[in-house]
Amino acid sequence: MPQLYLFIVSTLLGGAGAMLGSILGNAFGKEGLIAGAIFGGLMLSTVALRIALKRKWIGPAQFKPAVIGVNVGFLLSAVIAVNTLSSPIGPVLSTMLIGAGAVLGSRLGNSPR
Repeated sequence: MPQLYLFIVSTLLGGAGAMLGSILGNAFGKEGLIAGAIFGGLMLSTVALRIALKRKWIGPAQFKPAVIGVNVGFLLSAVIAVNTLSSPIGPVLSTMLIGAGAVLGSRLGNSPR
């Protein structure tokens, strides 16, 4: 069940961060909108993992790999969202890559080295 919570919180906060960042960045033009979305999404995705760590959904050894996974998932999501703006389905569904990246990264953090 913790993996499901991690997926949901990462997806929601990453998407919310991108949305809020793009709103704030819009004041600085198109480049600001994109930069704000990326910055906001990456920051709130990392906050989601801090929440997961505090709630013990992930262990300390899983944190760094999960951060890498969530950031890669967010960046992939951003690329897909930008390229599918003509339809609301692409940007909305692509946010699930954020949560998937967090879960995958946390599982890689469990593997023996």
